Amino acid sequence: MSTPRTVAVVLAGGIGVRVGLGIPKQLIKIAGKAIVEHTLEALDASPLIDEIVIMMNAAAIGELDHLLDNDRFGKLTRILPGGETRNDTTQLAIAALDGDDTKVLFHDAVRPFIDDRIIEDCVRALDEYDAVDTAIPSADTIIQVDENRLISGIPDRSLLRRGQTPQAFRLGTIRRAYELAAGDPHFKATDDCGVVFTYLPEVPIYVVDGTAENMKVTEPIDVHIADKLFQLQSASLSLESVTAVPDLTGKSVVVFGGSYGIGESIVDQARAAGAHVREFSRSTTGTDIKSAKAVRKALAAVQAEAGRIDIVIVTAGVLRVAPLVDSPKRDLKDTIQVNLIAPAIVAREAYPYLVATAGQVVLFTSSSYTRGRAGYSAYSATKAGVVNLTQALAEEWDESRVRINCINPQRTHTPMRTQAFGEEPLDTLLDPADVARVTLNVAASDLTGQIVTVQVAAMRAGAVAAPR
Repeated sequence: MSTPRTVAVVLAGGIGVRVGLGIPKQLIKIAGKAIVEHTLEALDASPLIDEIVIMMNAAAIGELDHLLDNDRFGKLTRILPGGETRNDTTQLAIAALDGDDTKVLFHDAVRPFIDDRIIEDCVRALDEYDAVDTAIPSADTIIQVDENRLISGIPDRSLLRRGQTPQAFRLGTIRRAYELAAGDPHFKATDDCGVVFTYLPEVPIYVVDGTAENMKVTEPIDVHIADKLFQLQSASLSLESVTAVPDLTGKSVVVFGGSYGIGESIVDQARAAGAHVREFSRSTTGTDIKSAKAVRKALAAVQAEAGRIDIVIVTAGVLRVAPLVDSPKRDLKDTIQVNLIAPAIVAREAYPYLVATAGQVVLFTSSSYTRGRAGYSAYSATKAGVVNLTQALAEEWDESRVRINCINPQRTHTPMRTQAFGEEPLDTLLDPADVARVTLNVAASDLTGQIVTVQVAAMRAGAVAAPR
C-alpha cells in the first residue's frame, strides 16, 4: 500500500483591505521578502510536504509567477486563482486535487511563522484522524454578550482555544463536507474545520498546539509586529553548524576589517575551509574602508586574482565610550562613517561582482541596535542603521539573487571591546572563533535579510540563535 501524498495549500486570496497598504497583504515585504515567500520557505523545507499549491488573489496572480521558476521552492507546482471568499478558495483547491487519501494542509499565506513542529504534528495526526485543527489557549477571558451588549455568559477559558492554521484533512473528508454544505442555502463558515464540524458531525476533529508566533498578518500593526518577530525570533542551528565550518572550496571571500578579533578568525577559518581569502584593513593593507575609491580598488584586485567574488564580510567597526555631549566631533564623525557609511559603501561597490556569483554580503551589528545604550549613543544608532540597511538591501536585491545578512553577536572577547570596557570575565563573553564559524555558515546559506543573533548561553549549550 502506497503512502498518501501530503499537499500544502497556501491560501493567498486576501486583498489586504484592513492592512491598508494598497497591495494584497501576502505580497507585503518583511525582512527582505514577501510574506508569502517566508511561508513558502517554511513549507518547502519540511520533509513531510510533497507538494505546494498556492491559491492566489485572481487580480494579482501574476505577481507570483516568478516563484514557479525559483529553485528555492522545488515543491511549488501550481499557482491557481482563488475565489471571492475563503470557502470559495478552499473549494477551488479541492477541485484541483485528487485522491481521497491525500493529506491536505490548508495554511494562510499571511502566517509566515509556521514552524516544523506544527507541520509535523498536523501531518502525523492525519494518520489517525480525518480532520485536524491548529489552535492555542486564550490568555484573555472570553465573554458572550446579548443584543443589548450585556454579558450573557462567561465560558470556561480552560476549554477555549484560538484557531490558527494549518487546518489539515484527508481530501475525501473535506470534499464530502463541502458537497453537503453546497446543499444548505444558509451555509456560512469562517474556516474549513467549521464546515466539517457542521456537516460531518460524526468526524472527530483533533487539535494540535499552535504557537503565539504563528500569528496572522491582518491589521496594520501586525506588519510591524511581524517585522520585529523576524528580527528577534530564533531557532537553533544544528550543533554541527556551530562546531564546523562549511566547505568553501572554490569560493572567493573578502573581509574588510580582518586584522584582529572576529575578522581575523573569519579569515583563518575561511582559508582552512578552502576559500581564496583576501583581508583588507587600515593596519595591514592601508585600506580606508570609508573611501569608495579604496574599496573599489580592493575589490578589483580580488577579482583580478581569483576571477570571482562570492562573499564579502565587513567586520570593521569602532566603539568609543563617552556621553554624547563629551564626545569630540572627530570621534562622532568617525563612528558614523566606519560603522554605517562604510558598510553601505562596501555593499554598493561589491554588488556588481556578487550579481555574477549570486553571492552574499555579511555585515555586523550589536545587541545595542534594539535599544540605545547610554555612553555609546552614536555607536548604538549606527548599529540600528546597519540592521535597517541589511533589510532594505535584501529587498532591493531580491531579483538579482544577491543576498545580505547581518550577524548580531553578544559581547565578544575582542581587542575593541577590551579597549572600551576593560577586562571582563571570559565566561560572559563569546569567543571570536565561535562567531566566525556562525558567520561563515550564514555566508554559505540561502538566508537573506536576516539578523542572526549569536549568544553566549546558546554557544555554551551547543546551539546558536538564528532567524528561521
